[in-house]
Amino acid sequence: MRSRTLDERVGARVVLKAENLQRVGAFKFRGAYNAVAAMDPKQRARGVVTASSGNHAQALALAARLHDVPALILMPGDAPGSKVQATIGYGAEIVPFDRYAEDREELLAALAAERGMTPVHPYDDDRVMAGQGTAALELIEDAGPLDALLVCIGGGGLIAGCATAAKGLDDGTRVVGVEPEAGDDVRRSLAAGDRVRIAVPDTIADGQQIPVPGERTWPVIRERVDAVAVASDAEIVAAMRFLFERCKLVVEPSGACALAALLAGRVELDGAQRIGVTLSGGNVDAARFARLLS
Repeated sequence: MRSRTLDERVGARVVLKAENLQRVGAFKFRGAYNAVAAMDPKQRARGVVTASSGNHAQALALAARLHDVPALILMPGDAPGSKVQATIGYGAEIVPFDRYAEDREELLAALAAERGMTPVHPYDDDRVMAGQGTAALELIEDAGPLDALLVCIGGGGLIAGCATAAKGLDDGTRVVGVEPEAGDDVRRSLAAGDRVRIAVPDTIADGQQIPVPGERTWPVIRERVDAVAVASDAEIVAAMRFLFERCKLVVEPSGACALAALLAGRVELDGAQRIGVTLSGGNVDAARFARLLS
């Protein structure tokens, strides 16, 4: 998608990859579907399990349903209600947990062992990363070569896949990740040269409340991501408002994070004239959307 007003504000040609219009309302469907499609019949028969605040939960639930596979989802108790209900609607079983007091990776491993199900990690899975990367592949195929590609970062699955696709097509494409200002674990990790763990970020971008880069996504990020920028919660809300008013798009906070950094002038463009931006999801209910914008 394009916006003349956006181009004028940024001083470049900007193309938006509107993954809020994807199935389940987010890019996560790409990776989840790819992971389930790649499983052998025995794995599918045992079912799949994951931990997610919402978008991956919905994505895996739908991918499992389309393949007639049982799905069990570990979701934080404060996950947006719309995401919880959508996940249940796709036929998955939900197990709640406290994201601030419990270790979701330990809980996920215990559930997988107890039920004999195959874990499909929200981002630390090669099949998932590959699926997510098709977002950048499609954007470049549709819009042409890019000087820069901005991608929001949570656990790193989307940017790992997108950076791989973008650099594979043109190694000169500058790939910039964007995190919430309160949750810059990847930016700190790149500066330190190794994974840095922070406290669970306090941010409206619930899809990016990850305290440390993924074990499998980190090496890809370190090799293929050129820089990481941040956006404040206020800047994210401003981007949500811009997308709603100017582009007629409803985008959730995490989904607007990459555009927020661009609009706020927080991204070093290095003369880039053709910029791609991922809008990673639109799963925000009407009440929360109105509350944030007010």
